[in-house]
Amino acid sequence: MTAGAEGTASAGEQGDGTSSARMDEPFVAELRDLKKRTGLSLAALAARTPYSKSAWHRYLNGAQRPPRSAVEALARLAGDDPAPILAQWEAADRPTVVGAPSCEDRPLARPAGIRALPLPVLALIVTAAAVALALVAAHRSAAPGGARQSPPAPRCRGASCQGQQPDLSACDRDAQTKSTVRAASYAVRLVYSPSCGAAWAEVQAPSSAARVVSVRSGQDVLSAAYPGGGSGGTASPLIAVTSPEGVEACAEVDGKRACTGLYTRSADER
Repeated sequence: MTAGAEGTASAGEQGDGTSSARMDEPFVAELRDLKKRTGLSLAALAARTPYSKSAWHRYLNGAQRPPRSAVEALARLAGDDPAPILAQWEAADRPTVVGAPSCEDRPLARPAGIRALPLPVLALIVTAAAVALALVAAHRSAAPGGARQSPPAPRCRGASCQGQQPDLSACDRDAQTKSTVRAASYAVRLVYSPSCGAAWAEVQAPSSAARVVSVRSGQDVLSAAYPGGGSGGTASPLIAVTSPEGVEACAEVDGKRACTGLYTRSADER
């Protein structure tokens, strides 16, 4: 099984509130820039997300408004904070008000009896406010018990994680490496997420090398193929397991295969 098969696209393209109207060019240009930074082809994007190659073609050409989850997934694959592009996504959906006078066209009325403050006084007030904000920020960052931003919660658990990608499901936030094997030019790791109840295989290899990354538990095998040539991609899909014991992680890089895992031991070995 290969992650991101074309057959999964229909679920991602229906019921998401997308529009067939063309998107505005600045937003589409930003989407294209994110796609370029992922280093992924359209086929590779389809393999890493629930959206088909043809859907990504429409999103990146501005022919169709992408769903919010597709925009967020693209930003994460590019290694960016998704907040700025999501703000553009929301702004692109707001209708433009035509004919409304701008603030610059309206004279500013000053209430009777109110006098403008001299510029030196205004500058003093602004400076004092800036210093106060800086002191508050410094106090919060220095406080030992200060609130810290918690990592995002996993988006799946157990069987619902099956076939998803570790990064897009946020299962990689508490990833634990359980076993590693090293070959001449690459390394394979078996990784497990306790919060998701899922395991996957990861490979560290040159981005130019073609690779197939797979994970197996019993007869259940999931794999993802990456063409190389800088296309990125290091992980297999998730496999739902209650424990990493008995799970095997494998990678085939440029025709050479290596595997590692926590193999179940017999009663005599224990």
